[in-house]
Amino acid sequence: MSQNAPSHDAARRGEGAVSVVLPFYNEEGYLGATLASLAAQTRPPAEMLLVDNASTDASVEICRAFAADHPEIKVRVLSVETPGKIHALEGAMAEIATEFAAFCDADTYYPPHYLALADRLFAEGGAKTVAAMAVGVSDGRGARFQRFKGAFVGRLLAKQCHTGGYGQVFRTEALRRAGGYCVDRWRYVLSDHEIMQRVLQHGRGAYHPDFWCRPSDRRTDRSGVRWTLAERLLYHLTPFQLKNWYFYKFLGPRFARRGLMQTRLRTQSWKNDSP
Repeated sequence: MSQNAPSHDAARRGEGAVSVVLPFYNEEGYLGATLASLAAQTRPPAEMLLVDNASTDASVEICRAFAADHPEIKVRVLSVETPGKIHALEGAMAEIATEFAAFCDADTYYPPHYLALADRLFAEGGAKTVAAMAVGVSDGRGARFQRFKGAFVGRLLAKQCHTGGYGQVFRTEALRRAGGYCVDRWRYVLSDHEIMQRVLQHGRGAYHPDFWCRPSDRRTDRSGVRWTLAERLLYHLTPFQLKNWYFYKFLGPRFARRGLMQTRLRTQSWKNDSP
């Protein structure tokens, strides 16, 4: 599927409308709760694109049951067989036909005001606001501090990414102008940061302490999917004008040598953890 324009099947475009894009792979333990939180939004999505990435469990059945139980929401279950989240996201690009696109993870809770606040941030920021980025918080007393700290850092270092792929909402036109999700551009982990450095070349991002979501904490061992402390520090120190060099000349080759491809994200080591 081409990423540059929506297909005829996705030709319903509405000003101010948002599509939820949710890729998944073997997420039967989390998917139901995530979908329920999205269905409970005070500002419902115009469409939900649920992208199966070759699941072998009951994830697809959960999505189809959700669609049947929520006829008020336009839900489409897509299939992208090539392994890797980036392939699923790239496959969904051509199907987005709304002004905004919210990219969500299958193991994340989204509070009822999530999409409504994203809409407000875009409206208040005007056409130059190309992304609204939610702060990821944990469940507990520290959540309030995390929200305000994340929003503060996001405003202070405005041309950097401070949230994961679970909490990014884009102006669709800006996302397409940036090239969208594309495996030929980036096939490694950290695609959430890579896509942001391209999108932010077309405008600014917005953070707010009340714009948050709660990802699961199941991946306690991130050694197989993380960047090093030195790589992270250099990311923050590299001027925005040199971020292309940082990703494509510096970080990409290092990730390639360490085998940090997108398919690493499919390893679900927590399923083998002892109770």
